[in-house]
Amino acid sequence: MKKKLSFLLVLVLALSTFLAACGGNESSDEGNSGESGKDKQVLNLIESSEIPSMDSALATDEVSFDTMNNVFEGLYRLDDNDKAVEGMVEGEPTISEDGKTWTFKIKDAKWSNGDPVTAHDFEYAWKRVLTPDTAAEYGYIMYDLKNAEKVHNGELPVDQLGVKAIDDKTLEVQLETKVPYFKELLTFATFYPRNEAFIKEQGDQYALEADTILYNGPFVLSEWKHEQSYQLKKNPDYWDKDVVKLEEINFNIVKDTATGVNLYETGKADIAGLSAEFVDQYKEDENFKTRPNTSVFFLRLNQENEVMANLDARKAIDMAWDKQGLVDVLLNNGSVPANYLVPGEFVSGPDGKDFRETNGDLGSYDVEKAKDHWEKAKKALGKDKIELELLNYDSENSRKVGEYLKEQLESSLEGLTLTISQQPFKQKLDLETKGQYDISFAGWGPDYPDPMTFIDMFITDGSHNQMGYSNPEYDKLVEQANTTLLDDLDARWQALLEAEKILFEDQAISPMYQEGIAYLEKPYVKDVYRHSFGAGKSYKWTYIENK
Repeated sequence: MKKKLSFLLVLVLALSTFLAACGGNESSDEGNSGESGKDKQVLNLIESSEIPSMDSALATDEVSFDTMNNVFEGLYRLDDNDKAVEGMVEGEPTISEDGKTWTFKIKDAKWSNGDPVTAHDFEYAWKRVLTPDTAAEYGYIMYDLKNAEKVHNGELPVDQLGVKAIDDKTLEVQLETKVPYFKELLTFATFYPRNEAFIKEQGDQYALEADTILYNGPFVLSEWKHEQSYQLKKNPDYWDKDVVKLEEINFNIVKDTATGVNLYETGKADIAGLSAEFVDQYKEDENFKTRPNTSVFFLRLNQENEVMANLDARKAIDMAWDKQGLVDVLLNNGSVPANYLVPGEFVSGPDGKDFRETNGDLGSYDVEKAKDHWEKAKKALGKDKIELELLNYDSENSRKVGEYLKEQLESSLEGLTLTISQQPFKQKLDLETKGQYDISFAGWGPDYPDPMTFIDMFITDGSHNQMGYSNPEYDKLVEQANTTLLDDLDARWQALLEAEKILFEDQAISPMYQEGIAYLEKPYVKDVYRHSFGAGKSYKWTYIENK
């Protein structure tokens, strides 16, 4: 999912994605009628940031993916059990005996300008992602397609990619090898179709405003006031429009928890995310809810920096701060300390055991060992004083986490000065992509139901590596798990387990916590589907229970 987160993919914090308040237009307050129900199918929510991108070839973050999931649709979308159900596809695909060729039929569906959605729209969109000039960070998620990696690297022409529109209604997809979760993978935003004529007409203005985008999903982006608010309205041309009950969804961009809670209390918000102090205040409220999540937050340790290139320095950074204290005191929302990358209760192996149960914890809080590693690092670097900068989100809760890390690390590691650079979400992602940081507070949510969605993030020169990490043995295990071992699932699982261990032997990152979410939700809000991978939320089936 994403820089979510991360889901990223980087992810915004839990409270950021679940805050709620009045919408961004005059009608956003209409229909409120107390706790028992509302008169209209209007949902009012809050996001913590501007939408970084509405171009499915370029987006990398949870806010973008969540929005796109509700205004676009690929061959499949996720249901309430995270199973792939029909989107633009009609019926079951035809699959070759070796599992490498899939043939899909495209249903009768329209773009918001009235054009039919065709197989050509998928062929064009997928080739556009992998055209080197597009510079799509998420291009690698398509590497299961035949020749995709070579096309993306410019080694083969794009017409050699394993996707072809046989006719308007028939899409043939060829894979490098069989993929057991291929339907679920196709729900991801990078695989959405695109209307070639419209994109060429818009030129460099494509996807920058609500009216420079075409939609084929349950809703359309009807209004986009950058850095302020945006609005979704029901798409009258959507093929399954009779299932869609909501007429309008309003998002305001608010970074402050107290503001969101106040709007909830005054009836102008339907959902409000809670930070630690509000959890204590509302935990007995009948509308208080918590839920676990599969997003993992961690510190990127940029090895392009001289200090972070030192293994002892990285180990010191990881061991020197108290993760349990972070989740207990600052978060207080069901998050749990993470000494790992792949989250718990996410996926199980061929033996039926959870990945996390098998690999266990791969680190620990140990100040004395941290001090030893730190002294070794300073000696090797020839430095008594070290200054590092933490790249941080600009939300309220992120600021508190940053301050906590600064206090913990500076008090444990003699001679360290940690400054904090808080940046708006979009700018933070840009700085991270460019590698312009020392340490970065980051997060990742899974894009599909397999450990690989976390593991392959850190291969050498990977588009989401972004921290100069490289280990040939790690790369080899990832490559084998993506190719030759797909016919031996037990061996593949072992390769993924071993790869995660190598990542922590190298202390490539300092994991922080696996996310939990605490929030208030009005009782009349029904069937918001919250997913464990891919886009975070679906509103196709959501409705307001009338009084």
